[in-house]
Amino acid sequence: MKLITILIPCYNEENSLNLLYERLQNMTSQLSQYRFQILLVNDGSKDNTLGKMQELHTKDSTVSYLSLSRNFGKENAMLAGLDFAEGDAVILLDADLQDPPELIPQMIEEWEKGYDDVYARRRSRAGETWFKKFSAHWYYRILQKFSDIDIPSDVGDFRLLDRQAVDALCSLRERQRYTKGLFSWIGYNKKELLFDREPRAAGSSKMNFLKLFGLAVDGITSFSVAPLRLASILGIIISTIAFVYLVFVIAKTLLFGDPVAGYPSMISIILFMGGIQLIVLGIIGEYVGRIFYEAKRRPDYLVSEYNGKKIFMESDRKKHVS
Repeated sequence: MKLITILIPCYNEENSLNLLYERLQNMTSQLSQYRFQILLVNDGSKDNTLGKMQELHTKDSTVSYLSLSRNFGKENAMLAGLDFAEGDAVILLDADLQDPPELIPQMIEEWEKGYDDVYARRRSRAGETWFKKFSAHWYYRILQKFSDIDIPSDVGDFRLLDRQAVDALCSLRERQRYTKGLFSWIGYNKKELLFDREPRAAGSSKMNFLKLFGLAVDGITSFSVAPLRLASILGIIISTIAFVYLVFVIAKTLLFGDPVAGYPSMISIILFMGGIQLIVLGIIGEYVGRIFYEAKRRPDYLVSEYNGKKIFMESDRKKHVS
């Protein structure tokens, strides 16, 4: 029997875990030809999420839990789960139940046909504000324009990955991870499924505007140098305009004796050029910052415990998973 791991990163999700478990049980009971491992990753939650995980693990041996030493962010929590996942295929699922577990049987069916990455694309987004929908729509379009790879729009982390694709993702040890782009970067045989996204089962979204903006910057800078090229093009255009204007001012003064415009025009030009320089420096700084974090080579995450056992080294992870 093939083993399928359902990987669920969690941050302050104590109110939704029991409902999530019930819906997963209802779904897996209809697929008796497969074995399932539910792997819950506690990403440094401040509520009783870890306690709920421990209760589920005690009650059901198919439930495993992994607790990180602090909050490392969803991207690194997913990597930790992929490292510990034992299945022939891994399904990524959010704990808030906005992505319906009932779509999993269809994902498995497509996987059995030979697809390595079966991803779910949102047809509608219930329970989200107009601003969230508007910003998400334009974010994906801008990302597609800037990125060197094809990143599907309106697609999150909800997907099934074959073991080969999982191993490929685990081999990419980037410190500033943008997993949505990595899914596309590794390639393999992909299949799209459409679904209607549901409102959150409990709690509120952990992503605010600043976090979403940071994620957007990570997505663009991780898979494209287009902003640097735009900065160079902008510099060439402004320099050309400045040179033409300089020639015009000199010619006008020498040929017609017109006085050179003074303080107001000079201040306007200085402020404009200063703003352009700060924008370009900010773009360069984003890429330098990524180099800074990559050069440190710190681990992507640290584990506090795995199913009640302390994990310290990579060798311990391999020992407990094997």
